Amino acid sequence: MTKEILVNIDKLENRVVILEDGELAEIHIARDERVIGSIYKGRVTNVLQGMQAAFVDIGLEKNAFLCLNDAIVNVSHDDEDLLEEAKEISIKDVLKINQEILVQIIKEPIGSKGARVSTHITLPGRFLVLLPMANYIGVSRRIEGYEERERLKQIVTKIKPDNLGVIIRTVGEGKKEEDFQRDLDFLIKLWKKIQEKDNKISSPTCIHQDLSLVYKIIRDVLDMSVDRFIIDSKEEYKKVKELVEVISPNLTSKIKLYSGKRSIFDLYGLEKKIEDATKSKIWLESGGYLIIEKTEALTVIDVNTGKFVGSKSLEDTILKTNLEAVNRIAREIRLRDIGGIIIIDFIDMEDLSHRSLILKELAEAFKKDRTRTNIVDMTGLGLVEITRKRISHDLDEVLKEPCPYCKGDGNVLSLKSISIKIERDIKKQNIENRGDAIKLIVHPEIAILLIGWDGEKIRELQKELDKKLYLYINEYQLPKKYQIQFSTIEKMEEEFKYLKEGDELELEIYDTYMLNFQDGITWSKGHMIQVTGGGNLKGKKVRIRINKVYPYFSKAVLS
Repeated sequence: MTKEILVNIDKLENRVVILEDGELAEIHIARDERVIGSIYKGRVTNVLQGMQAAFVDIGLEKNAFLCLNDAIVNVSHDDEDLLEEAKEISIKDVLKINQEILVQIIKEPIGSKGARVSTHITLPGRFLVLLPMANYIGVSRRIEGYEERERLKQIVTKIKPDNLGVIIRTVGEGKKEEDFQRDLDFLIKLWKKIQEKDNKISSPTCIHQDLSLVYKIIRDVLDMSVDRFIIDSKEEYKKVKELVEVISPNLTSKIKLYSGKRSIFDLYGLEKKIEDATKSKIWLESGGYLIIEKTEALTVIDVNTGKFVGSKSLEDTILKTNLEAVNRIAREIRLRDIGGIIIIDFIDMEDLSHRSLILKELAEAFKKDRTRTNIVDMTGLGLVEITRKRISHDLDEVLKEPCPYCKGDGNVLSLKSISIKIERDIKKQNIENRGDAIKLIVHPEIAILLIGWDGEKIRELQKELDKKLYLYINEYQLPKKYQIQFSTIEKMEEEFKYLKEGDELELEIYDTYMLNFQDGITWSKGHMIQVTGGGNLKGKKVRIRINKVYPYFSKAVLS
């Protein structure tokens, strides 16, 4: 498998993509200052006994959240015995209001929630992760060989100081003692500097900021499996080259500078692929497709056969579609960086061996993912439950924002519903308002529904209200927006004097009249005009002659 890392440096944002066999596997975008991994000196502002948690002021917009397990020093999330003991402890025995504590951000602020923090400080290096608050040696689960795991433990045991914990990273596989010693020396010096700063300054403040996006990728991803690391900034290229020469001299030859005129992402055709990575519908090569829908609580992925009809049997068609979907689902989850609870609704399979095969293939597909992913099981309904560690904003949250019209709901009131709502509102306001005329300002599509066939509907409404209705068009406002103004016929007639029967105007046909497709609609100075025979002239400028004028709309013919 070929593996490339492409880096695009820009004033507005920095972007890094990882390509595997030419396919987009990961995308990372940095616009604002990243806080994940940064260490803060904070002050406890609130201790919540009922939640066994506390809020800590670390100087960000919102207070950070600290749960009990993250507040007890020397308790690892992997240590089940100590976690059981921690259940007997009260958060009020651990933290007090106004207490100053050293915390590290483990989850970025997302939506209305503040950052999540922990007192279990971790300092990642190239080959090791230093755990200043622990005292054990761990080995990455991705290093599977028993002999290699034991060899690495022996090396680190020899060089590790007492009362410090260390985790050997995946890239440490095959490395020698001097590689680990150099990494460990650097991390210990860094921890001492953090401690010195902690003793000198008051809270809330940032004591240590983690590396920027590009350098985190170098630290966490760049290894011998990468064929090329291409960056499009000469200044950053020099810095990257210098860093790699220090931490991994054998990888220096992989660092390349791109100096072409075209954007490096354009050259590789990545802009369209990044845009596609935010779409909810993904087509499979067979003709099947996936639907990815995100909610507040979880993400749902639905698998469908679509255009794929197979050739043998229904069960065979379903299995082939599900198997094809497995790899694409794992790829999309990793690419979009979807975290939290994920539910996959595969097409129903009656054969139990097919269900087992899907789970096995799914586990295999997730091995490429650097983020911890846990396949819980397949339910009786054929739903696969997955949890994936959520650390920061996913791709949708970075690139998109809620629709200002529907506020992220995904649905809006139908035009029919809006027109009914307006009628009800007019009737309600009419009870308390005097005057013999009503001016109604609406979107053109709403106006059509209010007018009805040949003005029949609005005439009925006028009769019920016992008032004359004057309709004005505002094409620039949203259909759900409208204004109801009570006035007098005398004032309204003054506004309508400009339009008379026999007038000739040159106007553009806005659209086909939805109640009669042979006619078109347009308007002049907010007054709607139904043009007989203009249904096929949408977008064209035509000359018309007014032959009938009403307070709510006029009729015209092509002249």
